[in-house]
Amino acid sequence: MNDLIFARSLFGTTMGFHIIFASLGVGIPLMILLAELIYQRTKDPHYAIMAKRWTKAQAVLLGVAIPTGTIAGTQLALLWPGFMEVIGKVMSLPFQIEIYAFFIEALFMSIYVYAADRLTPLMRITAVIFIVIGAAASAILITNVHAFQGTPEGFKIVNGEITDVQPWTAFFNKSFVATAGHVVVSAFMTGAFIIATIAAYKMLRNRGDEKVYALHRKALLLGLIVGGAFSLVTALSGHESAQLLHRYQPEKLAGAEGLFETQSHAPLAIGGFTDEKTQSVKWAIEIPWALSFLADNRFDTVVKGLNDFPRDEWPPLFIHTLFNGMVFIGSL
Repeated sequence: MNDLIFARSLFGTTMGFHIIFASLGVGIPLMILLAELIYQRTKDPHYAIMAKRWTKAQAVLLGVAIPTGTIAGTQLALLWPGFMEVIGKVMSLPFQIEIYAFFIEALFMSIYVYAADRLTPLMRITAVIFIVIGAAASAILITNVHAFQGTPEGFKIVNGEITDVQPWTAFFNKSFVATAGHVVVSAFMTGAFIIATIAAYKMLRNRGDEKVYALHRKALLLGLIVGGAFSLVTALSGHESAQLLHRYQPEKLAGAEGLFETQSHAPLAIGGFTDEKTQSVKWAIEIPWALSFLADNRFDTVVKGLNDFPRDEWPPLFIHTLFNGMVFIGSL
């Protein structure tokens, strides 16, 4: 295994583990806020129980997400020093602001956990609102660095040196809104559906206890409503992100869709496995013209294929399978 593959594998494993807790850590606070709002409005004690239980889960998630995120940050510096050199000169602003976002989340999380019973209803709600804002802001700011990777701007490279740095131009890069928005709404969706899943399981386990059953039934209904609403927004923001790939990173779109030849009226390959030797997607179901339409809302849109790019710039071809798997799971 060469150094590049090792670095990718190590960082990918770390981020794959971290994102589970980070996503839930962004999504659960919104559910706590909604439960708190409903409780203050209706005085139904079931929603107070939900908010209290979910707060305990959020505290655990925060405790796990912090060290895994710290490990990921350390690996960025150790494994990708060249990338971090550019980020340090051009895109350090999100990292600096994220410190304050985390401080807000941690501060009001502490207040809500340890002093909720002594707060007025308005102050309880205010505390949870700031927890939601802090968690979402952290996700937005860190994801913005990833958006910058796809559409870097706000600087020039002259004779190998970075010059004319414009931090706010880099911050509000072309992918910022779509990429960061997609991450946040998908985290809200994930948190809601995880709660709905647990509630459904608890309902099956407690069918003989009417009070407990009613509690989890309300949690299930709330989770399904919130998750269903955000699943639609997630699909729309994901579609916008894919169209940004078509405009600014066509080689990534070609890899994700298994498209080798540049063409208009390009078909959408669903499922299957990319075969480099035959330059096709085996066992896929093809929908004629669909990829061109999805790329830019026109059936005659020209979509670039992988053969238009040097071989060493191709993304790993197995991302077609991973991309389809993600879409399939999201559709479920």
